[in-house]
Amino acid sequence: MAILPTIEEDLKSSMKNADTERVGILRLLMSAIHNEEIAKRGRGGSGPLDPDEEIAVLKKEAKKRKESIELYRKGGRNDLAEKEERELKVINQYLPPEMSREAVEEKVKKVIAAGTKDFGLVMKEVMKELRGQVAGEVVAEVIKSLLEIESE
Repeated sequence: MAILPTIEEDLKSSMKNADTERVGILRLLMSAIHNEEIAKRGRGGSGPLDPDEEIAVLKKEAKKRKESIELYRKGGRNDLAEKEERELKVINQYLPPEMSREAVEEKVKKVIAAGTKDFGLVMKEVMKELRGQVAGEVVAEVIKSLLEIESE
């Protein structure tokens, strides 16, 4: 299901409710999606983004917010960190829920059981299956911990 129409509808209702902060965040998300559509055309693609590409854009925006929150907290700017957290909360409403760590561990164990012991190869195989469902950092963490257990 395409995310952009949902964002557009939510933008309309937020404008009617005079929720200026939410309106700004939704406009930012729409802009990011439209910018990616333009970039896609520049790479030779055509048409609107498919839902997976929209999710990738939203994940990228969420990642930016998470990094900003961390940096603002380190810099003692809690006011800006809270603003970024509110933005992240809105962005997360449009993202599918991430897989649990246990489910990721199961996938990694299956790949390792198939005979792959190299971190890079395991990562490649797992991410091929789980792309868009879980953050790469989580997968890398799980792989490292399971390969460590295997080598002991």
